[in-house]
Amino acid sequence: MKYKLIGLLLFGFYSALAQETISVSKEEVLTKVKENNNTLKIAQQDVLSAKGDYNQTNAILLPNISVSHTAIATTNPLMAFGSKLNQEILTAADFNPDLLNDPSQIEDYSTRIEIQQPLINFDGIYQRKAAKAKLTASELQSGRTEDYLALEVEKAYMQLQLAYKTVAVLEKAQETALENKRIANNSYKQGYLQKSDVLSVEVRVTEIDNQLQYAKSNILNASNYLSVLMNADENDILKPSDSLSITNYATATAVNLSENRKDILAMNLASEAYRQMHKADQMAFLPRLNAFGTYELHDDEIFQGQAQGYLFGAELKWNLFEGSKRFGKSQKSKAEYDKSKLQLEQYKSESQLELNKAKRGFEDAQNKLKLTKLALDQSEESLRIRTNRFEQGLEKTTDLLMSETQYSQKQLEYYATIFQHNYALAYVQFLTKE
Repeated sequence: MKYKLIGLLLFGFYSALAQETISVSKEEVLTKVKENNNTLKIAQQDVLSAKGDYNQTNAILLPNISVSHTAIATTNPLMAFGSKLNQEILTAADFNPDLLNDPSQIEDYSTRIEIQQPLINFDGIYQRKAAKAKLTASELQSGRTEDYLALEVEKAYMQLQLAYKTVAVLEKAQETALENKRIANNSYKQGYLQKSDVLSVEVRVTEIDNQLQYAKSNILNASNYLSVLMNADENDILKPSDSLSITNYATATAVNLSENRKDILAMNLASEAYRQMHKADQMAFLPRLNAFGTYELHDDEIFQGQAQGYLFGAELKWNLFEGSKRFGKSQKSKAEYDKSKLQLEQYKSESQLELNKAKRGFEDAQNKLKLTKLALDQSEESLRIRTNRFEQGLEKTTDLLMSETQYSQKQLEYYATIFQHNYALAYVQFLTKE
């Protein structure tokens, strides 16, 4: 029993350490998200991947250089004669027909340096343009991902503010309910109240306890989500450094969808990449001009180079027909380009629809905010009057409880509406951000 008690104490001690409450501002959260968020890091890796694809297209401008060292041993008449010729050791005696037809084994070690330089490569040029468009689209999409995470931070931070507001309201309601319970019990003992009135008060206290527990769970949920966004320790309980308040706005409902929004620009560039790829497939029907050159060292010993020689030239190559393969490839790239244009138009239409919906949602939130503020003021005044009358014995317990309940509900509705209003405004700004 003694050890169990010690274990429970240690568990409580370490649990308290693990559940540390940390005050944090929205700016601090945004900074940590930009530095540590995994989704953002994944987007940055996509940009690096696209940059790698673009760098690969440098091959159409820069030379291709390779070095090789080859060792052979042969009695093949032609290879043996050629190896001696490359090693510059051919003599008159080697033209003896018997030696030409049945040569002894000869060893040849050759070092070969080869250079290929593209001169005219039309399809490669357009492939490079497509890779460049894809890279720029990836950079824009990464920027849009950052904007989306900023919106998620805004939402989660306000959810945390709302949860703390809710806890504060319910804790105040709990204090009032407990005091009313005390008064009700005293009145019951003095015979001024019936048992049913006391039970009504106890039910109200229990309701508030349950709501309070639910609100505290919401604090943990919002803290955990912010920690995930920051890629931080999820055991920490975060507390916002500022309180939930109405965000000022100016022309939120007058803005329109911009063609310069990052994700729309990214889709435009993705379509442009498909267009360039289609042109590249069309240019594959044209000839290619490449220069080439080799420098060789030959010897009968490894890693030596007694004899040497070089070769250079140019090649104009034109593949006239490859079994209709290029026709099919061009047809496919044309279809993909047309598909990307349709996807872009569809995305713009859906974005405009979402923006219109968001603006209407913001207007609704504005109207609801005015209504809930009036309702809050009315319920506060009603509670004040009934409390005074209750203390004078002029009001029933049930009426007072009803006023308290209504006031708490109106407070919660008001703060929830502030959250809806602020998030609706932030969403409109997100949809119109360039």
